[in-house]
Amino acid sequence: MMGKGRLEAFSDGVLAIIITIMVLELKVPHGDDLAALAPLLPVFLSYLLSFVYVGIYWNNHHHLLHAAHGVTGAVLWANLHLLFWLSLIPFVTGWMGENHFSALPTALYGGVLLMAAIAYFILQWAILRGDGTASVLAQALGRDWKGKLSPVIYIVAIPAAFFAEWVSDALYVLVALIWLVPDRRIERALVVDEHP
Repeated sequence: MMGKGRLEAFSDGVLAIIITIMVLELKVPHGDDLAALAPLLPVFLSYLLSFVYVGIYWNNHHHLLHAAHGVTGAVLWANLHLLFWLSLIPFVTGWMGENHFSALPTALYGGVLLMAAIAYFILQWAILRGDGTASVLAQALGRDWKGKLSPVIYIVAIPAAFFAEWVSDALYVLVALIWLVPDRRIERALVVDEHP
């Protein structure tokens, strides 16, 4: 097992760059009144949703690594796999916003979210494999209903984009709202572990 410091620092840097790239998609309007901002509304809304998603991943990633005892080679690769899918968020965010949430960009957005959720699950599994089933993290995760429900919602939302884009968008917002309330399982488990 290796220390976690470099992995955490690298991941934080990548996530900061992802947010920076996304905000660069918000182009300055040519007018100086509120009407000039109207065409930017879809781009801003897609940015806002993606900013929340990246923030959720950053928050949960932080807690996940805090609970881990160390990292293995499998954890390093699983983390890179997660960062790969998260790094595609600026592309699908921009495409969806520029095309006013049309079917294919909205479906692809969901596809990236689904793959990021799967990658996060793989990262959890890799950490649990290294730390063991009796670890603090294993006890904290328990049944992980949020982690199991989110991919199911994405699987419903992706094809829904071709029939009613607003349904997909509402489902993506629903998942974000589910995770917006911080997942305190790991925090509680760490407190219990530190003060038995």
